[in-house]
Amino acid sequence: MNKEELKNRTKKFAVRVFKFLLSIEKCKEMEVINFQLLKSSSSVAANYRAACRGKSSADFLNKLKVVDEEADESLFWLEFIEELKIKCDLIELKALMIEANELVSIFSASIKTLKSKNI
Repeated sequence: MNKEELKNRTKKFAVRVFKFLLSIEKCKEMEVINFQLLKSSSSVAANYRAACRGKSSADFLNKLKVVDEEADESLFWLEFIEELKIKCDLIELKALMIEANELVSIFSASIKTLKSKNI
């Protein structure tokens, strides 16, 4: 997968999360979860885009670490929704969890590869 494809994939993930959150029950307690998940998922896309514009290999690596952390945080909030048994589209929740996990795997592997090249 090249950088453009991954930029599109991360943006698609953020859009899917946003639409998913629009469908979840509204209550005071959910505001925190919605905000955190919206922030982390959109940060995956925004920070990957910024990483692609990195000034150096070291800058790219540092920004990629942020992307990895945000993807993992997104996965956490999706798992949190699942464990709380919040009324939602369970099929989409599972699909988003799979996508978040795949993104974590992609970015973790990329970071490991870059580190092995002493960047």
